[in-house]
Amino acid sequence: MKQDWKAREFENCLDTVKTTSKIPKKQFLTEGVYPIISQEDDFINGYWDNPKDVFKVERPIVIFGDHTKKVKYIDFDFVLGADGVKVLLPIKSIDARFFFYQLQSIPIDDLGYARHYRLLKNKKLSFPLLPEQKRIVTILDTCFEAIDKAKANVELNLQNAKELFQSQLNQIFTQKGDGWVEKKMFDLCSIITCGVASTPKYVDEDIGVPFLSAQNVKNGEVQLDKYRFISKKFHQHLTKKNKPQKGDILYSRVGAKYGEAGVVEHDFEFSVYVSLTLIRPIADKLNNYYFKFYLNSPLIKSLAKASIQSSGVPNLNVNVVREFPVTYPSLSKQKKIVNTIDKLKSQTRSLESNYQKELEALDELKKSILQKAFKGELTEAEEVAA
Repeated sequence: MKQDWKAREFENCLDTVKTTSKIPKKQFLTEGVYPIISQEDDFINGYWDNPKDVFKVERPIVIFGDHTKKVKYIDFDFVLGADGVKVLLPIKSIDARFFFYQLQSIPIDDLGYARHYRLLKNKKLSFPLLPEQKRIVTILDTCFEAIDKAKANVELNLQNAKELFQSQLNQIFTQKGDGWVEKKMFDLCSIITCGVASTPKYVDEDIGVPFLSAQNVKNGEVQLDKYRFISKKFHQHLTKKNKPQKGDILYSRVGAKYGEAGVVEHDFEFSVYVSLTLIRPIADKLNNYYFKFYLNSPLIKSLAKASIQSSGVPNLNVNVVREFPVTYPSLSKQKKIVNTIDKLKSQTRSLESNYQKELEALDELKKSILQKAFKGELTEAEEVAA
């Protein structure tokens, strides 16, 4: 520890705080007089109108998300979000913004959705006199403003790359040429059905069969990173009529990610949950990869969105899906279109990968600067550079 820095137990660095009522997330308003601060990623998480629930901020405080480990610096009156929000008021000899940055520099094990404050309160904090704290805060504010600006630019480029691919996809499927045909989906597929509606009893992997759901269709692919298992007997019951197989299309129909299609590329047996629609294109009419791209195009995404009737969890009715129009050329032209889209997708993924690496590098830079700051190693030269 650098000379002139003092060390204290974590909770000895805090003044006592009397908190106000915490508002459950399901009661948050989308508009209101007072902002709600909770433990989610967004800085402001909702709004509230009752002045009796307002937490008055006389000195800046720091919010710590007990479940999420999110840290927020607050210097205005607000309403507390649901359970899991810790209000931390540093003692007067510790600058609140210095404390805010310091919490971000402390490594805390990830316990999932369990509570993390019990780990934090066992830490020790070290800090210099207030003038030095304020000097460090000034440097960090300047550095992080530049880093955040750079991240915003990279995130914009990342979003633009994704939108460019979607725009090109839309152009391919809307500018139809000679010989293109339009038919209903049920005329072009031998199977269009959803999985089992009731939640089955899950079993261990060594005695079960994979059971896929909407969470297994992401970014236009069937992804096998996480799934559960059902008994072989129940699997056989489910697949008496329609047994999923390699080359089929899984189309998500329930939840926030509805309307995502992916082609099954694995060989093992599996069953599907009701959140998926199982689709088998007729081979001499539709190339399954052409059809996957078609279902993932903005043209069909907008049609799927317009078809949602539920005001609760989005649910894309399989009978509606059967009626979707499908436009397509000859099989040879479909294959050429698939090759074109594959090249575009490869280029887009390369761009996205580069932008993602830039974001990760900027996050690492932040961590490095924070670690240096709280070892007392931010020099005058770095202050000038900042």
